[in-house]
Formats: sequence, structure tokens, C-alpha cells
Amino acid sequence: MADLPPELFQRWMHSHEEDEGDLQVYRPASYEFPPARGRRGFEFKPDGELVRYGPGPSDKPEATTGRWSPAGAGRVRVGDGELEIVSVEPGRLTARWSDG
Repeated sequence: MADLPPELFQRWMHSHEEDEGDLQVYRPASYEFPPARGRRGFEFKPDGELVRYGPGPSDKPEATTGRWSPAGAGRVRVGDGELEIVSVEPGRLTARWSDG
């Protein structure tokens, strides 16, 4: 896990209003987002557990669990996809998702 910044290990929610092209912006779950009909997000845990959040039937977040693994400097493998961490700081994560 040495290639991954410690700021990554928290619950991040997609701030789609801030996306630019293929770059997606995520904010900590405590961020005051504008109203939206459900947001997707994730939480990487240091032990390799992944929790994904997505809108359920009532638009409340529902969680599913899985696993993640390092995929090189600033990259994380999740299922058949990969997350490239473009930048991460305490209040903002910018990333690019790609299919495996």
C-alpha cells in the first residue's frame, strides 16, 4: 500500500457536478453536496476491503462490499476495472476509471 496516499482511506462520494471530461471528482461523505437523486461512492480500507455505495430503491445509499488491490503507482484494481488516482488531498479526490 506504500504507493497510495493515506488520504485515500476514507468514504468518498462522487461530486459529478465537478467532473471534467474523463476525470471524476469525489468529496468526503461529510461534504455538503447540492441536492441530487442519489450519489455513488466508495471506501477503500487499508486491509483490501472495498465498500461501494450507490442509490437504492428510495435513493438512500446502499453498500456492497468487495476487494481492491494495488495496481502500480497511484493505481488501484477493482474487479475488472482500474482507478487511476490523479490527485488526492484532504477534501478532494480526482480520479480516472478504466475498464480492465
